[in-house]
Amino acid sequence: MKPPSILGVAASLLLAFSVIAARAADQTQATLSGQISDSLCKAKHEEAAEGAGKMTDHDCTVSCVKGGSKYVLLVDAKVIQIANQNQRDLETFAGQPVKVTGELKGDAITIATIDKR
Repeated sequence: MKPPSILGVAASLLLAFSVIAARAADQTQATLSGQISDSLCKAKHEEAAEGAGKMTDHDCTVSCVKGGSKYVLLVDAKVIQIANQNQRDLETFAGQPVKVTGELKGDAITIATIDKR
């Protein structure tokens, strides 16, 4: 059996490093400032029920999430999906301006920490 050539080994290593670098480029540590909301209302929280008055942003967000909506992060006019919906501080900071830190991949963030802004 013939040993692998230097060129073959180098090409294999280059390919492996390219794949690793491409995956790392898709995931970036990020700190974003915005507001925790829900995927149904986003930035526009309206009356809870006819004649019941407007709920606070916090109450509306929590109510919509309990009804099946997902938490999202609003950054300016952009909606960032939150990958880890079970993050322990989401309900606490729902409807509030926050600074989140986490791993950003495409249009979704996996939140590590949430702080009030």
